[in-house]
Amino acid sequence: MSLDQSHGYRIIRNWLASEERQPFAFQEQTWEHIHDGRSGLVNAPTGFGKTYSVFLGCLIKYIDEHPDDYARKAPGRLQMLWISPLRALAKDLGRAMEQALATLGIPWTVGIRNGDTDPAERTRQKRHLPEILVITPESLHLMLAQKGYHPLFESLWLIAVDEWHELLGSKRGVQVELALSRLRGLKERTRLQTWGISATIGNLEEATEVLLPTEIDPLIVRADLEKNVKVISVIPDEIEKYPWAGHLGIKMVDKVLPIIEASGTTLLFINTRGMSERWYQVLLEVNPNLAGVLALHHGSIEQELRNWVEESLHTGKLKAVVTTASLDLGVDFRPVDTVVQVGSPKGVARFLQRAGRSGHQPGATSLIYFLPTHSLELVEAAALKEAIAETFVENRDPMLLCFDVLIQYLCTLAIGEGFAPDLIYREVRGTFGYREMTREEFNQLLRFITEGGQALNQYDEFHKVIIDPQGIYRITSRKIAMRHRLHIGTIVSDSMLKVRFITGGYVGVIEEYFISRLNPGDAFTLAGRVLEFVMIKDMAVLVRKSNAKKALVPSWNGGRMPLSANLGVKLRKKFQEAGNRIRNPHQKHPHSEEIDALTPLFDLQAQLSHIPMAGELLIEQIETKDGYHLF
Repeated sequence: MSLDQSHGYRIIRNWLASEERQPFAFQEQTWEHIHDGRSGLVNAPTGFGKTYSVFLGCLIKYIDEHPDDYARKAPGRLQMLWISPLRALAKDLGRAMEQALATLGIPWTVGIRNGDTDPAERTRQKRHLPEILVITPESLHLMLAQKGYHPLFESLWLIAVDEWHELLGSKRGVQVELALSRLRGLKERTRLQTWGISATIGNLEEATEVLLPTEIDPLIVRADLEKNVKVISVIPDEIEKYPWAGHLGIKMVDKVLPIIEASGTTLLFINTRGMSERWYQVLLEVNPNLAGVLALHHGSIEQELRNWVEESLHTGKLKAVVTTASLDLGVDFRPVDTVVQVGSPKGVARFLQRAGRSGHQPGATSLIYFLPTHSLELVEAAALKEAIAETFVENRDPMLLCFDVLIQYLCTLAIGEGFAPDLIYREVRGTFGYREMTREEFNQLLRFITEGGQALNQYDEFHKVIIDPQGIYRITSRKIAMRHRLHIGTIVSDSMLKVRFITGGYVGVIEEYFISRLNPGDAFTLAGRVLEFVMIKDMAVLVRKSNAKKALVPSWNGGRMPLSANLGVKLRKKFQEAGNRIRNPHQKHPHSEEIDALTPLFDLQAQLSHIPMAGELLIEQIETKDGYHLF
């Protein structure tokens, strides 16, 4: 049956028409492929409805297979698993799905499973899964660590992996590959459809192969739609007085306030949590009228406050939000009409992702301001503009043979049902990341989890897995199982301590190394509040509110970001253009407002030293009272 003859397709078309919308060609193509039982990857710019391309395709197929009772009777079992990399993304996704289901009269439920899901909801999901489950990679692995997880996935027929470009090239992506290999193994007699959802990356074909390694002819559905991105550089009034390196960009706070005032809602993206805390405080100091309509959002703030910020963004109550990468992905905040990127995003793809938070709907222009934290970052703004114009976006190279992730996965399976090594070896070898693994390497991993390998076999603690008489590998120790469940994941950070008020109430989390440098009475900021450190008790940092005018800004070890290779290429090109202008002032050169603004600095650099060409490395020597220094 073609899509035109589909009952489900007509219902979806009528619903969209009633809301004065019509599907894009790429959405209809995806619906048809899902209807035909195929798997693939959808590639479209941010804000063009990638989510609906897979979600509505699932509904169309279900309606066609249950034409008489789809609106009367819910399946009562899991139909679709939606893997999402961000907790902030899950809530908004769930809301959009629930609204569509209610309007269409389909009695499905949508559940969310991640680190923020309360224990009572998890227990309910154990007994009875919803028809659609939105889940993070870590929580999916926790489900595989349950006893008797097989029946949970019996009725599952479609998996969507959202923001695949973000997961690919990280160990979280490897986690997804391994989880998919197990789910496919459970469904070996029936076809399990898998669809990736991705924004633009340089290696789209390889990304599809990593997601669908067992598909003979995986599909790529390209939207072929252009997203208009308008980049405006915020240029200092006196470039010579603006710092040449380092700093936070705070000197230009007066230029940010008019942008916030002129917009309905603005997202200020800051690269690190420490910088975001500082920017939030400074904005309130400079304009106290922002109190109540300015919020702060990052991963170390307690869940309740993060949820409030996300909800207030959705309803348009907030004028501006200072945030880190915690609001980078996919969240459909339609009221956001302006984005400010403070400091270099270090990559073209990340900059485009953040730009797409504004104008998050088809045909709308994404408006993003680039505010440099120091003068030479303006060159990166010029490089970003050129890279966006040429769609010069980074590849995300897949990670191969991550044996640490595989060891964790084997222990996860050993906690749940246990595993037969021959079966799991075949499944794991079927993934892209482990297809070059030899049986001897796999046997070494088995020896490591059962005996501690050659190095650690003297320590009982490393004899985690036992082999039962049937040859099944299991973890039977409740202590080892509990410890493993608490540590499932691949995001590495320093030891975190919870921050609580002495009087009760949770603020967020902070890295141990930062707190270890504080003395009782010291003031620091967290979640936009100024707090006084009292003591550490029972692995929690106890604090009280402080009126101190000066406070330490926390730093987190995850705050150092390298420049991407693609942005580096464009950056070197821009430095060469600046050098050519000075060497050949009478020739015609490409116009760039950023390079024009930096001309006084480049003139001075040329007089004192040298502007490096694209193929040159500049080494400078200076002499101070401490001796000679090479840069």
